Amino acid sequence: MRISTKGRYGLRAMVDIAAHCDGGQIPIKEVARRQDISDNYLEQIIFPLKKAGIVKSVRGSQGGYLLARPAREITVGDVLRVLEGDLAPVECLANGGEPSCERAQNCASLCVWKELKDAIDRVVDSLTIQDLVDRAEQNAELDFGNYI
Repeated sequence: MRISTKGRYGLRAMVDIAAHCDGGQIPIKEVARRQDISDNYLEQIIFPLKKAGIVKSVRGSQGGYLLARPAREITVGDVLRVLEGDLAPVECLANGGEPSCERAQNCASLCVWKELKDAIDRVVDSLTIQDLVDRAEQNAELDFGNYI
């Protein structure tokens, strides 16, 4: 399983917004510049996060984006599932984790895929955006583009 640039950049953008918002909105151009992502691509990444209620936008000349809820309440899994879809390592476990193929009863490798899916879910659901911000700050290098 690979996380696409959409997932990776989306996570970087979320950490950037959380680290720099100070209670206000951040212009998308600033996030894009700091993260070395094109404005247009970042807009495409932010739109589904907004639609999912993870970020909010503020219109106008002082507009931008901010987290829709505290960074401690947004998990890495929340962000990745919006941007990547189901994180199941195989198609037959997508959409809820119950095997959906006719071979499930006799599949010798199904237990491997279930354990892998459970491990992935456990990791991404146990880490929050705030955890990533805190880890970056502990590194004493606030170069978020290179941290994630």
